Amino acid sequence: MPHTYRNHLDYEALRPQAVALRRAGLSRQIRDRLHVHNNDILNRLLEGIPAPDWTRRPNAKDDLRERARALRKEGRTYDEIQLELGCSKSSISLWVRDLPKPPPRTPEEASAIARRGWEATLKRRDEERRRTKQAATSEIGELTDRELFLIGVGLYWSEGSKSKPYRLSERAIFINSDPDMIRVYLTWLRLLGVSDERLRFHVHIHESADVAAAEQFWADLTGADRSAFGKTALKKHNPKTVRKNVGDGYRGCLMIRVSQSAELYRRIEGWWYGIVLGAERSA
Repeated sequence: MPHTYRNHLDYEALRPQAVALRRAGLSRQIRDRLHVHNNDILNRLLEGIPAPDWTRRPNAKDDLRERARALRKEGRTYDEIQLELGCSKSSISLWVRDLPKPPPRTPEEASAIARRGWEATLKRRDEERRRTKQAATSEIGELTDRELFLIGVGLYWSEGSKSKPYRLSERAIFINSDPDMIRVYLTWLRLLGVSDERLRFHVHIHESADVAAAEQFWADLTGADRSAFGKTALKKHNPKTVRKNVGDGYRGCLMIRVSQSAELYRRIEGWWYGIVLGAERSA
């Protein structure tokens, strides 16, 4: 006759059997063996007896959880555990909330721990940024001539000089402070067949900066002869203005002019309108 959990005597009889089956490696099969089909009753029969290891789902954070608990038992604070393991405080709280709190720290100790924790967080974020940028860089790969052509048109129309109805000026002039943008622009000009002899360069920079170093930097970057560089345009320094573009990394902007460029400018403008029309058709 099937066993049923009806009274204290049934529990006393079933408990040893349930424990023995659990220790033998069984899980929910115990219900069928003992004919106990109520989960609440089965849980009471197995109270305090851990489930077999094979029933546990693998979790990437299992090791972190165990290390967090071990550190908490040593008296570590959430900040110290975060600094050690690099995981979030919310996760740590879930993992160790049943363990006793460590003795209170002095304000100075707490401040030092929090500072180290924040430094570790910033380092971790920097590493995440680096990985994201590296992954994004690898997604681009080599550019076809057409891809470079379209990029260059957009680049010029964003940063290059444009003719206005009230100021007709059909000249290809590009200025920017980003060395990488300058490199891409020069590569684009070469793709279009613009010779180096048609290029003129002018440095634009605050007079309080290291002008000579900036001129040398742009000459090295472009590979152009210094004779291709015109007079540097100096912007007067205003001591009342708090500028961020200072220090060794400040090199001003580089202007690139293409001589006899009216025809080139008209083509750039036409290419840009072609991109606009193409985008509208594909929308």
